[in-house]
Amino acid sequence: MDQKEKLTTQKVIERFSYGCGDFGCNIIYTAMSAFLMFYYSDYAGVSTLAVGTIMLISRVFDGISDIIMGIIVDRTKSRFGKARPWLLRMCIPFAIAGILLFSVPSGMSDTAKLVYVFITYNLTSTVVYTAINVPYSALNALMTQDPYERSVLSIFRNVLATCGTLIINLVTLPLVKFFGNDAAAWTKTFFVLGLLAVAAFLINFFGVKERVKPASADAEGKTEDVPVGKGIIALFKNKYWIMMTCVLALFFLYYAINGGTTVYYAKTILGDENLVGTINGIYNAIQIIGMFLIARLVKQYGKRNVFSLGLILAAVGMLILELGGGSMPVIVISSLVRGVGNACSGATMWAMVSDTIDYGEWKTGYRTEGLVNSACSFGYKIGNGVGTALMGAILELCGYVGGAAVQTESAILSVHLCFAWIPIGIFVACFLILRFYRLDNEFDGIITDLQRRAAGQKN
Repeated sequence: MDQKEKLTTQKVIERFSYGCGDFGCNIIYTAMSAFLMFYYSDYAGVSTLAVGTIMLISRVFDGISDIIMGIIVDRTKSRFGKARPWLLRMCIPFAIAGILLFSVPSGMSDTAKLVYVFITYNLTSTVVYTAINVPYSALNALMTQDPYERSVLSIFRNVLATCGTLIINLVTLPLVKFFGNDAAAWTKTFFVLGLLAVAAFLINFFGVKERVKPASADAEGKTEDVPVGKGIIALFKNKYWIMMTCVLALFFLYYAINGGTTVYYAKTILGDENLVGTINGIYNAIQIIGMFLIARLVKQYGKRNVFSLGLILAAVGMLILELGGGSMPVIVISSLVRGVGNACSGATMWAMVSDTIDYGEWKTGYRTEGLVNSACSFGYKIGNGVGTALMGAILELCGYVGGAAVQTESAILSVHLCFAWIPIGIFVACFLILRFYRLDNEFDGIITDLQRRAAGQKN
C-alpha cells in the first residue's frame, strides 16, 4: 500500500467530481439553514418556537442514525468501495425528501402541520441526508492519504459546496416568486433544485475512486470488521478527533444561527429581504475565489493556522457590518472579509477531520472512516440543531412576528444577536480549541509509522 498514493492523472476531473457531492448536499443543507424557518413562519404559518424545538429534539434521532450509518459504511463491501454505493442509492430519495420538506399542506390544522414538520424533517435530516452525507464525508480519507492532496480535495469540496450555497441563496426567492410566491411555489422550486442535486451526486459517484486500505489489510486488501464497541472506545482515545468534533459542532451552530437569520437581517434591519442575495452572493463568490488561493497558504503554514486566520477574519467581517451601518459599501466590505475568512476554514476543516482518522489508526490500531465521520456528523448536526432551535427561541421570545411590516425593538435586537454577536462568540471558542491542535506537525511521522506497519503486515 502506497500511503502517499496520488490521485489519477485526471486529477482535476476527479477533484471536481468529488466536490460535486457537497454541491448536492448543500442544496438541501443550505435550504434548511437559510430558508426553512422563514418558509415555516411566513408561508406555512407554523410557530418558530415549536419548529425550533422539533429540530432540536430531532437531533437525538439524527445522532443515532449518524452512528448507525457510520457503522454501515465501515461494513459495506462492494465493487464500488465503502462509500460510493450510497451516493447512487440515495440521490433520488434525497431529492424527494427535499421536496416534501417544503410542502406543508396549507389546509391542515396547526397541530397537524407540526406533525407533518416532525415527520418530513426527520425523514430528510435523520434518514436521507445522513445516508448520503456520512458516506460522502468518508470519501476524502478513502481516496488518498497525502495530506496536501486531502487539502486540495477539501478545497474543491468547499468550492463546490459554496457554489451550491450561492445558487440556493441567489435563486430560491426569485424562483419562489416566479412560481407564484405562495406556499405551493416552494414545492415547485425544490422540485427543480432536487433534480440539480441528483445530477451532482451522479457526477460524484462516477467521477471518483476509493484507494486507501487500513494498515492491517492483508495482501489482498481485506480486513476484519472493527467491533462497534472497540471502534467507539478508540474514538474517545483520539484527542484530535474530539477537538475537531467540538469545532465542527460550534461552527455548524454558527452556520445555522447566522445563515437562518440572514433573510431576517436583510428584511428587518436592512429593509429589503432581496438583499440576502447580495450579502450571500458576494460572500460566497469571494469564498470560492479565495479557496483557490488557500492551498499555498495551507502548504506553507499548516491547516490549523489557516483555519485560525479564517476565524479572525470572519469575526472582523461581522463587526464591520454591525458597527458600520447598513450602507451598500459596508455590506460589500463585510461580505468580502467574511468570504475570505470562510474560505480559510472551508479549505481546511474536512481535511483536518480526515487526518484524525490516520492519527486514530496510529494510536489505537483501528481505522474507521465511517464511524469517525459519522460521529463528527453527529457533532455538527447537534450544533446545527442547537443553532436552529436557539434562533427560533430567541426570535419567538423577543416577539418577532412573521409577515409583520414593523417589528418591535426587542425583535430587532434578537436579529442582531443571532446574526452577528452569537457567531462572534463561537469564532472565539473555536480559535481557543485550535490552540491545542498540533497534528499538522506530527502527521508525517504518523504516516511513516503506518507505512512500516503495513509493510510488516504484508510480509
